[in-house]
Order: sequence, then structure tokens, then C-alpha cells
Amino acid sequence: MFSSRSVTFWVENQSLKFIRQSSLRRNLQTSEHYSSRSSNPKFSSRWTRSIGLVTALVATTVATHQYYIAPDTHAEAPPIPVEIRLPEERRKSTSKEDNRDLISSQHLQVKKSWENPGVYAWGSNIGKVAAPDSDDLFIKSPRRIPFFNGQLLRDVKLDRNFGAAITENGDLIQWGTGYSKENFQPTVTLKGKDLESVSLSEDRIITLSKGGQVYSLPVSKSSQASGPKLSESSWIPFRSGRSKVSYRILELQDMSWGEKVSQIAGGLHHVLLLTNKGRIFSAASATEAFPSKGQLGIPGLTWSTRPEGPADKCHEVSTLRGFEITKVAAGDYHSLAIDRHGRAFSFGDNTSGQLGLEFNSDSPYIDAPSLLSFQTLYRGTNQTPKVTDVAAGGLNSFFTVDATRMAGQGETGPRLLNLGRVTADTWACGQGIFGGLGNGHWTHVQSTPSRIKALSGLFEYDEKKSAVVPIRLLSLSVGATHASAIMDNVTNLGASDKTSENDTNWGADVLWWGGNEFYQLGTGKRNNVNNPTYIPPMDVSADREMGRREDHRFQITPRKKVKVGGHWVNVEQKIECGRFVSAVYSAI
Repeated sequence: MFSSRSVTFWVENQSLKFIRQSSLRRNLQTSEHYSSRSSNPKFSSRWTRSIGLVTALVATTVATHQYYIAPDTHAEAPPIPVEIRLPEERRKSTSKEDNRDLISSQHLQVKKSWENPGVYAWGSNIGKVAAPDSDDLFIKSPRRIPFFNGQLLRDVKLDRNFGAAITENGDLIQWGTGYSKENFQPTVTLKGKDLESVSLSEDRIITLSKGGQVYSLPVSKSSQASGPKLSESSWIPFRSGRSKVSYRILELQDMSWGEKVSQIAGGLHHVLLLTNKGRIFSAASATEAFPSKGQLGIPGLTWSTRPEGPADKCHEVSTLRGFEITKVAAGDYHSLAIDRHGRAFSFGDNTSGQLGLEFNSDSPYIDAPSLLSFQTLYRGTNQTPKVTDVAAGGLNSFFTVDATRMAGQGETGPRLLNLGRVTADTWACGQGIFGGLGNGHWTHVQSTPSRIKALSGLFEYDEKKSAVVPIRLLSLSVGATHASAIMDNVTNLGASDKTSENDTNWGADVLWWGGNEFYQLGTGKRNNVNNPTYIPPMDVSADREMGRREDHRFQITPRKKVKVGGHWVNVEQKIECGRFVSAVYSAI
């Protein structure tokens, strides 16, 4: 025998089941069926009987439920009135530009980046890098470094203990406790070299001038003052003197006519130098340690087997001679390169699979450049891959790939409509335990490149081209455990007095992922993130002043010629992911 409560629940379940089935059947009918059936007497009578049956079942359920549950019920307190708040009316705009600021957070971000160039930084502040004026150990959200207010920079690189930046006129600025524990504020050190880019090792700074000269100087102020100083020529004829800081010049041998260094990339103990002729050279870059994990790309080269001469002597990576390399990248102990045909090479430490090659415990280091087979990753897809960019940092490697749709064997008809279509993908390998792979997994070792789905296979409609185009990555910045990607999506910087008041500017999307133990992702939280995510704008207070309560995502401003400080310059915002610290800066 069933209890009275069991009967009650059975009736309720049958009633709800009948209602759900009736609702499902109704949802599956088209509007044409509705109209035809409504004029059918048989359908109307069946529908009436169905409604009657449902009503009877519900009534029985309610009555039964009341009969058996009523003895246990108590008088209910009157419901608390719900306060309904209508959205506040937006203030009226006073001009076209004011209206754009009111309706678009992205437009306001672009405007602020032009009006107030500078550097925002966050993350670890143990070395007074993210916020030299603060005693906080962590900077949880983007904060401006006052020294750089109004400044445009050529490059910025950050370690948790020291930072380095190249000014608009090509001078080197250093700061942080790694530079000086007493005077850790930003200070100009190497001047008059017309520097263009900078790379950091464990204890030295490597810089590249526009003329292709490569300089190496110690990080610490004391070593710069006490070390040997080179003789320098003066702008005054027949007059020379000693440099104010100690530095070395990295010289390349057997350079051809017109050949010079055009790009540098460095790890903790090594630096890669790429020439405008497509040749790669490598050198030791740290004072206290010699590269010992194959990252120089010179088979058999160790401290004991190094040739005569200085420890930081440059060596050509002869294995890649003739490949015409177009881009190099370096992690802590490994190196990457791609050539003009879209082939990728890797060498160095592979203990986390960061070379994109199968890990072998008997041979954890590979000291000769190895070709990566991306064709294997696209097997069976009828797509031909071409590696377009590489990036590296810490124990991770990233590759962007253009995969072109090709005709498969025996393919005909509609399947050939997408012939020649390009899909832009992003792949990662290496250490993922902190989420640094961006593929949604927490992986210790990832030797086979894994596709980052959030950054792959994306398309958008380009109104100017009147076509659907792939969304590629504009750039990747990789730190010790975290990374950031700037999307090359359609942007607009053409809003002016001549366009509509609703025509707004907007920039490129930016996503972040990876380790967040020092708040370096900028989310305001401390949890690691294994999928690319958005962060709030750099200047959240500006949005609040416009009356916006909802959160908007940060977008970066692309390159455009604007008036800054009374003169016209091409300026853009760039991102630097360093060792547990991040920055967004105005770049020239």
C-alpha cells in the first residue's frame, strides 16, 4: 500500500510530467501548424479535454497536498516589500565628444590613452618595480608610475626586482631594488646611444640601438660605477672621455656588408641576436652563470669547452644558416625561431616540453635547433599550416599559425567553397600547472603543442573589406608564469567633429591568463586562470565619473598619429608581461 504522502507526490509528478510533455509538443510545432490546427474542431476538442485533464490533476494535487500538509503548516509572515529601483537617467551630453564618452567606455579609454600617456603597472612589488612609491608587496590593480606620466617609451621590460625602459629619445631608465636598494626610483643610466629595445637577463641588461649596436651592462648601480668603463667619443672634435657607467659591447664576427643586428631576445642566462640578413647569433648574458641547457644552439658548447675570448662572446647558430630567420624568442632556458617560409625551430631546455618536442628524461636538453612539424597537428584537416609568429617566457612557448584550406584528394562540389580560406590558430606548449598554456587545463608537462581555443578559429566581418576575415593575434607578451594576447580585431580611431555623435573609437581586445600569485593578471583576484580572460579598464574611476556602474573590459589603443605634448607622433599602447609583474605603456 502507498502512503498518503506517496500518492500526493505521484500525482504531482504525473501532473508536471504531463504539463512538460504538452509544452514540449507545442514548442516543436511551427506557426503554420498552429494556425491550421486552431481551425480544426477535432483539435480544439482534444485541446479542451487536455486542459480539463491538466486542471483536474492540478486541483487534485493541491487538494491532496493541502489535506495532508495543512496540519504541519504555520501562519506565514507578510512578505517583505521589494524595493524597485529604476535606472538613473543618464545626464545629457554637452557636446559630441561628451556624448561619446557617456555611451562608450572603449571610446573613453582611447581618449584617456592619448590625453594622459604613461605607464600602468601591477603585480609583485617586492622589488619596488610595480609601484616605487608604495610599500605594498602586491599591487592588485593597474596603478600609474608617476615618473612616467606624460612620457612615450620605445620599450619596457620588467623583472620582479628591477625594471628597464627606453625613453622617447633612446636613453635607458632603470629602477627597483635590484638597481639600488637606496635609490630605487627610475633613473637614467645609459645615455646618448639611441637605444631601441631592451632585454633582461638574471643580472644584466642587454640593449639594442637603432644603428644595430648591442650593449650589455650590469643591473646594479654599484657594479655600473665600479666596473671597467669604455672610452667614448665626444660631440666636441678631438675630445673623448670615459663612459659614466660600465658596459660592454657585444660584437658579431664575419658580418656582411650592410648587415646589422635588428632584434634581440633573452632568457635568464642567454641572449639571441637576429640580423637583418636572417642570421642568428647567441651569447651568454649573465655574470654569474653560463648557459648550460643548450639554449645557445651550439652543439657541445659549455663553460669548459668555450673558445678563447670573453665569456659573452657571440656565436653564430650555424645550423640555421641559410634559413633566413625572421623572428626569435627566448624563455628562461630555451630558444625559438621562425623563418620566412613559416617553419619553426626550437632548442634548449625541454624539461616541461617547452620545445614542442617529446620529453626524454635521458636527454632533457637539446643543444641543436630542431624543426617542429606543425603539419602533423593539421593532419586530416586539408589545411596547410604556416607559423607566423613565436613568443616565449619562463617555461612556455607560443606559436601563431595561419592554416590555409586546400583541396583534398577527390574533393568536389560544395566542399570546395571554402578553398583558400585562412584560419588563424594559436598553439602553446610547456608548463601549464599555473594555467600558463591558456588551454583550460592544469598540465605539468605539455610537449605536443596544444591549441588555445579562445584564441583560435575566430572570424569577424570587416565593413571596409566587405568580407569575413580571420582574427589574428597582433602580439603576445609572455612572462615567467603568465601571458597576454592583443587581438588584431577590427578597430576604429576615426571619430571626429565631422562624424556622428554616436560614432565612437574603440581599440583592440586584450586577454590574460596564467599564474596570478602576485596579482599580475590584473583581475583584482589572486586565483590562477587557465583560460584567456578580460580585465577591467586601466582607469576604472573614469568610467565611474561617467555614471557607468557595470564593468567594461580593457581595450588597448592601436597605433595612430596624434598630438602629444605639443607635437605630432605615432603612438600606441603596448603590454609587457614580466617576472610576476605586468605593465601597459604608451609606446612611440
